[in-house]
Amino acid sequence: MQSFSWLTSIILVPLVGAVVLMLLPAAKTELAKRLALFFSAVPLLMVIAMALQFDADSTAEFQFVESYSWIPTFGISYQVGVDGISLILIALSVILVPLVILAAWNDADDAIGSVKGYFALFLVLETFMIGVFAATDVFLFYVFFEAMLIPVYFLIGRYGGPGRQYAAVKFLIYSLVGGLLMLVALIGLYVASANELGEGTFDFTTLTNLNMDPGTQKLLFLGFFIAFAIKAPLFPFHTWLPDAASASTPGTAVLLVGVLDKVGTFGMLKLCLPIFPAASAFYAPVIIALSVIGIVYGALLAVGQTDLKRLIAYTSISHFGFIGLGIFAMTTQAQSGSTLYMLTHGFSTGALFLIVGFLMTRRGSSLVKDYGGVYRVAPVLAGLFLIAGLSSLALPGMASFISEFLVLVGSFEKYTVAAVIATTGIVFAALYILLMYQRTMTGPVIDSCKKLPDIRGREAVAVIPMLVLLVAIGFYPKPVLDVINPAVDRVMVQVGATDPPPTVQPASESNAEGSEATGEGGAGQ
Repeated sequence: MQSFSWLTSIILVPLVGAVVLMLLPAAKTELAKRLALFFSAVPLLMVIAMALQFDADSTAEFQFVESYSWIPTFGISYQVGVDGISLILIALSVILVPLVILAAWNDADDAIGSVKGYFALFLVLETFMIGVFAATDVFLFYVFFEAMLIPVYFLIGRYGGPGRQYAAVKFLIYSLVGGLLMLVALIGLYVASANELGEGTFDFTTLTNLNMDPGTQKLLFLGFFIAFAIKAPLFPFHTWLPDAASASTPGTAVLLVGVLDKVGTFGMLKLCLPIFPAASAFYAPVIIALSVIGIVYGALLAVGQTDLKRLIAYTSISHFGFIGLGIFAMTTQAQSGSTLYMLTHGFSTGALFLIVGFLMTRRGSSLVKDYGGVYRVAPVLAGLFLIAGLSSLALPGMASFISEFLVLVGSFEKYTVAAVIATTGIVFAALYILLMYQRTMTGPVIDSCKKLPDIRGREAVAVIPMLVLLVAIGFYPKPVLDVINPAVDRVMVQVGATDPPPTVQPASESNAEGSEATGEGGAGQ
């Protein structure tokens, strides 16, 4: 037990901030914004302090563990803790929220809903996002998983643009269907644990050690996996995302695609694989096939988009295909690459959405045709857009290149054909990113863009940290991978997966065998 309840404190601070905001008079809009920024910055500082105490070499499955009995009749506990994978995603959440609040400073000024309500919803969503990554009781995970729907529904439906009501309802229906399937599987998991242990439990560590019948695993796995595939979203469960992203404010879209969708891939890696290892191995070829289709399908649709926000949403569907491929390839390199991909995708896509938001604030449109020659009048804004785009297409030197390379190399070892087809996604990525940049930023300045102002100080502070992190991790990924790798190794052990043996012998072994052969030959002579 830790002397200080780090995770509970980090979870509660944004929630307390949301309550404080809602108690403010409606006219205190500027104070509401400043308080929202403060209550989102505190968890960031706390996560930094906690991360400095995190021991990457620890043999413990989770660190900073807190456990309190909640509903003992059903074996439910308030139980939280972090490993390298969850720590990375909590860090992503607490970095993005204050940056989004800065970027969205004036987004709700003319909205139907109140300004304080808009920023309070961001803080409530931050609480649920941190909670879902920190939960080590599967029922608690489910509670946070479902609770996230509430703030996102209102952020889209009340504060979004044209088509917001349709997009919000579609998002809600998809998510509720997935959540219902997960609830049924959760009940089945409780019954299976009760049959084996004598009493039911939702403790993650205990559930990973159950000896469930393979047939039961396959049924329960589907309930969890479909819920996570909808949340990710993985092809063919993706159709809600372009509508939700295009109808959302840019700030909401950043958290929706940058963090919320990672809950799906996190659940696949941290729940599906360790709890249902036999079922994961059984379904892996099908899921890999869907992932590869998603990579190509998302990229092709992105090429033809005329709306910038829908374009970025379709690129994310392609990227989630890479993450799914890496998770179910079940090699150390591929899973480490997928985890790093979750982090880098959050930053690169977040930067793209925010910059598109800045353009929309200036021009009032997200259509590609309404922009042209922007780099001549706003060179810094265009330059940042280019850097974010190059990161999205995995340019060497950017963090996304490291993650994509690890996924492809790790997948190639076991699923060569799938990895080769997935590589075409890199070609399409260059096409849709460079075409988008060419059509909007280069060429002659169109009349409607001649008076566009360049990026402002507050906007730069919101975007530049993401790009700096992408470049820094791209050139030196070791500190992040050192945190991720032990947790991935633990997942591999829980699943019972091993890396394929190398096809080429290490030089030391080859030299040793050569020396032995030479010695034997000399003795013969």
